[in-house]
Amino acid sequence: MASGGHRIVVLISGSGTNLQALIDAQGTPSLPNAKIVLVLSNRKAAYGLTRAQGADPPILTQVLALQPYLKANPGKTRDNYDHEVSKIVLAASPHLLVLAGWMHVFSDAFLREVEKENVPIINLHPALPGAFDGVNSIQRAFDAFGRGEIEHSGVMVHKVIREVDRGEPVLVRTVEIKKEDTLEDFEQRVHQTEWSVIVEGTKIVLESRSGNPTA
Repeated sequence: MASGGHRIVVLISGSGTNLQALIDAQGTPSLPNAKIVLVLSNRKAAYGLTRAQGADPPILTQVLALQPYLKANPGKTRDNYDHEVSKIVLAASPHLLVLAGWMHVFSDAFLREVEKENVPIINLHPALPGAFDGVNSIQRAFDAFGRGEIEHSGVMVHKVIREVDRGEPVLVRTVEIKKEDTLEDFEQRVHQTEWSVIVEGTKIVLESRSGNPTA
């Protein structure tokens, strides 16, 4: 292992509870020889930025929001935005890119730019593989349970491909839904599962990388 260990870039859009799990785990047996070198948000108000800035030591943060970018760059497109995000990510020389509540679907161009630099991309999704792809998956699973269509839901970390939430699973964990659950009860159980799964999934991918990372 070279000095500095594995370099991780995390992309967020919201409160950053899953980011916090990664921050707490870095450099511990749960995520050894790993360091978050950049947290990028597509929302200026994302509380995850505050979490990163308050870490010890503080983690570098950056914001690039789609609509302000398009407004400031007349004639530019969503693909141009994705290209700009890829430049920011790759400038941090990561060994892994983790999407932790990143609410923006990347284009093929972004995925190609990152993958040609041999940087794996993984995403945390609060559903089982092939079930409830996309947004509002917790609500949709809870409603499906209420209709008797499913017996449980789950959380997964998966590799990112063009098709939303359809990449190869890295780690999958079942989450129980109880008959007496409110939506809030179920949500909390999902989130608690997410906090462990995102750390474990990140560790699996880093350990699977061939060769030694460089700082």
